[in-house]
Amino acid sequence: MTLSPLSAAILATLLMYLLTALGAALVFPLRRFHPSVMNLLMALGAGIMLAASYFSLLAPALTSAHSLRQSPLLMCSGGFLLGGLLVLLADALLSRWMRRTPLSDVRRRTVLLIGSITLHNIPEGLAVGCAFGALASPGGAAWRSAWMLAIGIALQNFPEGAAVSLPLRRDGYSCRRSFFFGQLSGAVEPLAGILGALLAIRVRAALPLLLSLSGGAMVTVILAELLPECQKCPRQRLMVLATLAGFVLMMALDTMGIG
Repeated sequence: MTLSPLSAAILATLLMYLLTALGAALVFPLRRFHPSVMNLLMALGAGIMLAASYFSLLAPALTSAHSLRQSPLLMCSGGFLLGGLLVLLADALLSRWMRRTPLSDVRRRTVLLIGSITLHNIPEGLAVGCAFGALASPGGAAWRSAWMLAIGIALQNFPEGAAVSLPLRRDGYSCRRSFFFGQLSGAVEPLAGILGALLAIRVRAALPLLLSLSGGAMVTVILAELLPECQKCPRQRLMVLATLAGFVLMMALDTMGIG
């Protein structure tokens, strides 16, 4: 049975959420998840997402702008910058709210941890929703490219789920509460994915802006969150190689017709 773009976006973002929940579930058998493994998965996912931000989002945005007789420079550059600014603004507002809110150190750390990961999951879900919503019909390299974008994000969602639940367990939360908050950080992705797909499907004139906005938001998440976290690993060259490998994998799948 062939899935519609909206159904595929829902399924893909549910997969992303599932990987977040599986990562959070590591709190039950483990007290720690080896940081090198977490960083390696994040680096690989960052490379895939970085390539996908161009091949699955920006390149289709440029093509769509041409076909709609819009200015590619204005729509795509403006959308890209706007997406990045929105992510940075949301992060700044969260940090400002945290400074003004009277919380204990443990509670403050908990809210900041959950809030920051949840915030950067929103543009990821939006990006996948837009990637699927931009497809006029299922099948072909573009269809598989959208799936690879979702898989790349899902890969780095796994350690993110653990990165929320395990510190909460360390701070004294029960395993169940730690898991609950860990999986909750990924629950926004299906909602954002549905929104992105519906906007891309129903407002075709805004498609170049939506795709480039999602690309800018995703690149900002990579630069501000994923890559700095990966570089904390002592094996920095390995992290660089993993990022390059993820990028090349995504590029090969897009340009050689394999994905």
